[in-house]
Amino acid sequence: MPESSSPADHESAELVTSVNEALKTVIRRNLRCARAIADSFDVPVGPTPKETVWALNKTKLYRYQPTRPVDVKLKKRVPLLLVYALINKPYIFDLRPGASFAEFLVNQGFDLYLLDWGAPGPEDQQTRFDDYATAYLPRAVRRMLKVSGADEFSMLGYCIGATLTVLYAALYPDAPLRNIILLTAPLDFGQRESSIFSTWLDKRFFDVDKMIDTLGNIPPEIIEFGAKLMKPVENFVGAYTTLYWEFADDPEAVANWQAMHKWIHDGVPVAGEAFRQWINDYIRANQLIQGEHLVKGQRVDLSKIRASLLNVVAKYDHLVPPAQSMSIMDLVSSRDKHLEIIPAGHVGLMGGRSAKYKLWPKLARWLAERSI
Repeated sequence: MPESSSPADHESAELVTSVNEALKTVIRRNLRCARAIADSFDVPVGPTPKETVWALNKTKLYRYQPTRPVDVKLKKRVPLLLVYALINKPYIFDLRPGASFAEFLVNQGFDLYLLDWGAPGPEDQQTRFDDYATAYLPRAVRRMLKVSGADEFSMLGYCIGATLTVLYAALYPDAPLRNIILLTAPLDFGQRESSIFSTWLDKRFFDVDKMIDTLGNIPPEIIEFGAKLMKPVENFVGAYTTLYWEFADDPEAVANWQAMHKWIHDGVPVAGEAFRQWINDYIRANQLIQGEHLVKGQRVDLSKIRASLLNVVAKYDHLVPPAQSMSIMDLVSSRDKHLEIIPAGHVGLMGGRSAKYKLWPKLARWLAERSI
């Protein structure tokens, strides 16, 4: 007769079973994460319906459409133009259903437009930074006003898009610009708390002319790599450990992670002369905030900005430290101006999981009160 198993044998068998189950769990999680990363580059983004209403060169102006019927009482009279940076694609505003700032706004009754700068080619190397505010923005605004039938408009600028918004507002003080929202605006590079980018890009360490003369336009990989080096552990490792430990078992969280991961790695080139001017005039010389910047012989006077202003700063922003964005509050002539500090990072401010609770409703309420 077979001998009965001892308690030690039972413990050993249970241990083996537990180890096997743990290994299976780890393997399944690894496979889900690997699949999520691989599939992230093909996930659909920018789902909110929109139509092209104007185009010039690579730049397009889109008008968004609601994804559900909107009560006529909710519709706002003043249209809103979204202006993003030159270094990424603007679908950060419209990542996926339920996680889309654009979808949120149009369903709140806003007549919403997006200016997409496009991807510059070699033929666009001579485009300067100022050209975006003088050759493109005024035309896009005129078209938006014609399409909407409105006599006033609002602008929301994010990151370098906020810098272009400020530049436009100061250069065209007679434009019917009623409201301005700035998100993480890189404006003042003379602050002690300025980004480490200011050190890296110092002319003692970085030859911008050699780079432009060699490459023409700046490839997106250079911009992305530089941004990641600001917080290397978090950017090169942290995003994936978060996926593994926090999101892997939550399909909705994985879908949001994939959309953001795609956007981060989906950059566009920067026109060579625009990059050169950004480094020399804006970062190194800090001309804009000091009132020394000239555009076609005209001094950019920030005191000419009179529109209602909401300046939103991300408290934990390592790309655009809060100090870079705050000093403009004392330079504009706006009587209605507010500074809002949100506990978020540069990207998470708009695209993070809590953005729909922390930021979007604040922006909608502020604009709604000023769009009737």
